[in-house]
Amino acid sequence: MTMTDTPAVPRDKRWLATILLCLGELMIVLDTTIVNVALPSIREDLGFSESALAWVVNAYMLTYGGFLLLGGRMGDLYGHKRAFLVGIALFTLSSLACGVATSQGFLITARAIQGLGGAVVSAVALSLIIDLFPEPAERARAMGVYGFVCAGGGSIGVVAGGVLTNAFHWHWNFLVNIPLGLAVFWLSQKLLPRDAERDTSQPLDVAGAVTVTSSLLLAVYAIVNGNEAGWQSLQTLGLLAASALLMVGFLVIESRVAVPLMRLSLFRLRSVAVSNVVGVLWAAAMFAWFFLSALYMQRVLQYSPLQVGLAFLPANLIMAAFSLGVSAKLVMRFGSRACIAVGMLMVTVGLALFAFAPVSGNFLTHVLPAMLLLGLGAGMALNPVLLVAMSEVGPDESGLASGMVNTAFMMGGALGLAVLASIAASRTSDLLAVGQAQTHALTGGYNAAFLIGAVFAGFAAALTLLLKPDAQGRDAAAAPAVAGH
Repeated sequence: MTMTDTPAVPRDKRWLATILLCLGELMIVLDTTIVNVALPSIREDLGFSESALAWVVNAYMLTYGGFLLLGGRMGDLYGHKRAFLVGIALFTLSSLACGVATSQGFLITARAIQGLGGAVVSAVALSLIIDLFPEPAERARAMGVYGFVCAGGGSIGVVAGGVLTNAFHWHWNFLVNIPLGLAVFWLSQKLLPRDAERDTSQPLDVAGAVTVTSSLLLAVYAIVNGNEAGWQSLQTLGLLAASALLMVGFLVIESRVAVPLMRLSLFRLRSVAVSNVVGVLWAAAMFAWFFLSALYMQRVLQYSPLQVGLAFLPANLIMAAFSLGVSAKLVMRFGSRACIAVGMLMVTVGLALFAFAPVSGNFLTHVLPAMLLLGLGAGMALNPVLLVAMSEVGPDESGLASGMVNTAFMMGGALGLAVLASIAASRTSDLLAVGQAQTHALTGGYNAAFLIGAVFAGFAAALTLLLKPDAQGRDAAAAPAVAGH
């Protein structure tokens, strides 16, 4: 069966629909940063341990990353509009569940469902923009706006998280999604074009999505609980072994199914293989930055949630500016490899500065310089990593390559955060055991984790040497288009 053309949409209505899609994606982006500011309040209110607190972030990231590819495939098979509506509904309902959560297990479960809804929304939002704008010039403009919203959403999230936590309660960081989600759902039915007729005979690779997500969940659980259970305990080793078996099962499934989530043959391309490994290391370092620096500022420097949000603002604004075209100009001038290398070196230095931040640190000396370097480095490196991932694939596989590297980002963030949160908790426990004061022990734990995060970023910078010097995107104008994808 051949797909019929998507019904034409009037120009003014197309831009209203684009704004609507941006609002839907903004909800997802907000949720990755708005929660970080509230983490100390959540820890205190629900009694999370330092290492278990990582699950509030990881439960979301794992299901989000694990189901991005499946969400995109669902949109291709059953219709982008239908998938978008399902994703928004799931995300909104799970936000309500997070907002009324009174126990650790309930909140973590609701966060996992939120990640699933977010994955579907993110996977099909760009496809809907492509459906709306067949003309290349207008499509580039629309995707540039979408990319700016995705990058700028981080800035809104950290400030909004600080305001809501400071003025009300951490529950409102989730409840704020309810009116926005309801409005997006209602308007989407009126503004988005109806789905074209599609061939639904091809099966979904549910087995692939379930095995890879289960594998990573078990690995993260083993790492997060490794300090408490013991690294050589039957529980830890058994979970890691089960995780490895599931990952092998995922690779076997992907090599045999007719329509895989992840086409393994793409990894034969050096650009795809290197960009995915760099993406894992980049995300491990960056998610640790958001998570650990928020805790350092609140628990050691005694910042209020609003002050923490404002402290993140310079870095997020820099990253948003890069998404609006600065990154594309740098890639045109210097090439993707140089941008990734310099960006990751900046991230390395920024994390190293946090690794030496003292108990009596102040904002101008010990926080702001690191934040500026991290914002510059992340903004410079992110889009080129995505461009390199797609630089050697054909147009019919560019979406798959982009989805693969985005999945690498989310999985690297989840695993990296689990490792670094575990290192911080272990070092803090060791320092407390030898009689260090609480704030000194916490600082020592955060410093150790930041140092390992800097090592991750340094490895990512070194790996760029494996890329070809001219490994750039075929069309640098596409850089804004992938900024938030």
